[in-house]
Amino acid sequence: MRSRIFSLIFSIRLVGLLLSAVALWIFAQIAEEVLEQETQRLDKGILLAIRRLHTPLGDRIVLGITFLGEPVVLLVVCLGLGAGLVYYHRRSQATTLGIAAIGAIGLNYLLKVLFGRARPELWNRIIDVSQYSFPSGHAMISLVIYGFVGYLLAKQFPHWQKWIFALTVVLVVAIGFSRLYLGVHWPTDVAAGYAAGIVWLIACILSLEVWQMYRSSGNSSSQAPN
Repeated sequence: MRSRIFSLIFSIRLVGLLLSAVALWIFAQIAEEVLEQETQRLDKGILLAIRRLHTPLGDRIVLGITFLGEPVVLLVVCLGLGAGLVYYHRRSQATTLGIAAIGAIGLNYLLKVLFGRARPELWNRIIDVSQYSFPSGHAMISLVIYGFVGYLLAKQFPHWQKWIFALTVVLVVAIGFSRLYLGVHWPTDVAAGYAAGIVWLIACILSLEVWQMYRSSGNSSSQAPN
């Protein structure tokens, strides 16, 4: 029994590491192109194409979507969910959520300072932004937090897994697109934010899964008859 559990843990680690490796490779490729300024033409072309989609109604809708990726909203989501998890004695999940959120914020800030990429200035924007552009914090941090929330919900409601994953993907993609629509990020900023976010999200989920499996195996062994 114990060997099967550790075999499953190894399989989960392997799959997670492979996905993380792919995402990390994508991030590295984008970062290299950005540093060499080889993406500017493509980035600019995509943003100008999106600019043609602007309408007054679209502006209001996109402002609402991008608000879901704002730090204050993500903080409320984390505090509310974290409090609920602690109340129901799911401390390992609450702790992992906190680590995921704090780690994503810290990593994003570090990468922004490291690359120091300026934000687009292609038209008069309807929102004010600060800090550097690469990678997109909205894309990266919302993917980690909403992705982790989706993971927890899918575990809790397995019959609704497909809908939960689909809605999570739609929400995260919509937030990333909103940053392009508003002209506050280059497309490669958003793509890199997703790639870095996936790496960190998988690391957090794997750590939680491995810990829970290890704890379950330990409880099973202690309860086994001598």
